[in-house]
Amino acid sequence: MSKILLILQREYVSRVKKRSFLLTTFLTPLLFGGLYALAIYFAVKDSGDEYQIKVVDESGYVASRLEDKGVAKFEIVTEAVDSVKKNVEDGKDFGLLYIPKLDLDKPDGIMLYAMNTPGLQLEDDVDDAIEAALERAKMDRIGISQSTLDSLRTKVSIKSVSLSGKAATSGNSSIAGAVGTISGILIYMFMLVYGAQVMRGVMQEKTSKIVEILVSSVKPFQLMMGKILGVALVGLTQFVLWILLTGALLSLAPTLLGVDAHTATEAANHMSVAGASAGNAQAIEAFGKINNVISQINLPLIIGSFIYYFLTGYLFYAALFAMVGSAVDSEADTQQLMLPIMMPIIASFMMLGAVLKDPSGSLAFWLSMIPFSSPIIMMIRIPFDVPVWQLALSMALMILGFLGTTWVAGRVYRIGILMHGAKVNYKVIFKWLMSKQ
Repeated sequence: MSKILLILQREYVSRVKKRSFLLTTFLTPLLFGGLYALAIYFAVKDSGDEYQIKVVDESGYVASRLEDKGVAKFEIVTEAVDSVKKNVEDGKDFGLLYIPKLDLDKPDGIMLYAMNTPGLQLEDDVDDAIEAALERAKMDRIGISQSTLDSLRTKVSIKSVSLSGKAATSGNSSIAGAVGTISGILIYMFMLVYGAQVMRGVMQEKTSKIVEILVSSVKPFQLMMGKILGVALVGLTQFVLWILLTGALLSLAPTLLGVDAHTATEAANHMSVAGASAGNAQAIEAFGKINNVISQINLPLIIGSFIYYFLTGYLFYAALFAMVGSAVDSEADTQQLMLPIMMPIIASFMMLGAVLKDPSGSLAFWLSMIPFSSPIIMMIRIPFDVPVWQLALSMALMILGFLGTTWVAGRVYRIGILMHGAKVNYKVIFKWLMSKQ
């Protein structure tokens, strides 16, 4: 055990001192914090862009009912279509909205002319404005007022309640789906990134012949476990630092964007912007909504489960990655051996949509029990209130799975780490596995 700890310490210290580790550890939270701040900034900032569009209406339905919408500002003209189109081509006008004679029930042939392809926002605003105008024309035709139409519209807000009696706030399923998806994707990325680090580390030591010196002092299994656990501790350190730094940056984001922290907190609790200044009311409301969403999530369970499945999922696959690294002499030789290991990870990722549709179904249940897929799938299910016994069973099976892959990898590692120049495939690996050497 002491030798494993020595190897663990060597792996950990050598990796955390690398410039790449320091840069990714401290720059990643800054990147996400910056993206978060920019998203809020652009969400509440009015770009100020407006597009003046000339409108030629031959239908008689739109001109009197067309209203400005978003970035689209309309000006009704009586000039000929070709004349206005020529002005657009010459750059005198930005665009032309041409509405030919049409059937009100099937409004075809409406055209928007511009020198450059209009952006999505402008197209959406023009579409909305025309649809609203034609809707008002139909209402006038059948004698329905806007107030009558509004009175017919009924808004329903369904409040879901779990069988345990715990009430779920509106939109909780969407929040759970988003949190589960993000967690599953992060687990997927971390297992690949840190597992690949183990594989490359094993190959480097093997090709540099350092391993031949090391195995004279320690057993191959001790060397493998020390390397796997060392990289795991590096990943855990990086993850904890990311949580702390990202949390600090997100808490400072309101201040950096000019929103008073106390006011933002009040907005989060009460979802009200009453009394807020006109300059920061939108920002306060945006932060309030985000904080309200976060308050609906069982963060301790999510974070605790994430750390558990990150560690056990990593340990499960890292042993297999180490096995591959010990069996080959170069990274190019890993391709055929990596495919069977990668397939369960990729398949789990591809099952995200099916699991989100029915997180309590049979498919989701069994995928969250199988160690090859449970780190990703169970993280998707946890926000949907997974029964405790299922979570406990999945966690126990992950430990058994890790012990199994470690045993398999250890038997292959003890032979493969000292083999050079041999053409290795899974048939050869199976012989090593069954060898009594």
